[in-house]
Amino acid sequence: MSDAILTGGARTPVEQGAPRLRIETTDDRVVATLDRPDRRNAIDQSTVDELHALCAQLEERPRTLIVTGAGGIFAAGADIAELRDRTGDDARRGINATVFDRVRHLPMPVIAAVDGFALGGGAELAYAADIRIATSRARFGNPEPGLGIIAAAGASWRLPEIVGHARASELLLTGRTIDADEALAWGLVSSVHEPDGLLDGAHAIADRIAANSARATVLTKRALLAPRAAHPAIDGELQAELFDGDDKHRRMTAFLERKK
Repeated sequence: MSDAILTGGARTPVEQGAPRLRIETTDDRVVATLDRPDRRNAIDQSTVDELHALCAQLEERPRTLIVTGAGGIFAAGADIAELRDRTGDDARRGINATVFDRVRHLPMPVIAAVDGFALGGGAELAYAADIRIATSRARFGNPEPGLGIIAAAGASWRLPEIVGHARASELLLTGRTIDADEALAWGLVSSVHEPDGLLDGAHAIADRIAANSARATVLTKRALLAPRAAHPAIDGELQAELFDGDDKHRRMTAFLERKK
């Protein structure tokens, strides 16, 4: 399998100490760029650790998160040098699955802005986002069975929720990749941009989110993530909190004043 798809090789001492995420923060959003271009942004333990640290910050102070990759690649897989040495006990710990689930359950929306390869663990990180957009050169896929493993960090349950069971089965069982046009047709991404417009597209979505009530956004995401059996009761409880809050009254009053 080409190392353009899943990355192997030992890390150098310099690389081991280099940050994996480049973080840019404003009042209402954070942009996290996977920045390991010499390894095609492969997700290793250091990346996982830095994602956990970022999630802790966003759980403490919720903001919209935009995740993207440096060098024209989102993330071309997990770090095969690490995966090769992991044991069954490591698999049971769900190293990548745990952090991707934490990303998924952040209070505010997560936007994945995908350029180039999003394969293996990189694809599963994108699947954990609430919204995915891509460039015309994006490629998605889960080639794990070719390496003797399964896509165990979210693809087997998140991908069917996004694109349907039959399409997810085809991708996960064959290991083939799909391009941006097919991803758009399947609903895996919501829009396709030229590479130099990708982040502008992500920020435009974040701007629309920022214009809304932050608390209503948090509770909308909570409702979306709730199991089907929790509805409609949970919707009533979440709505009750908003009905009793000042923001609803202020925003509706402003709306009525504009109509006058």
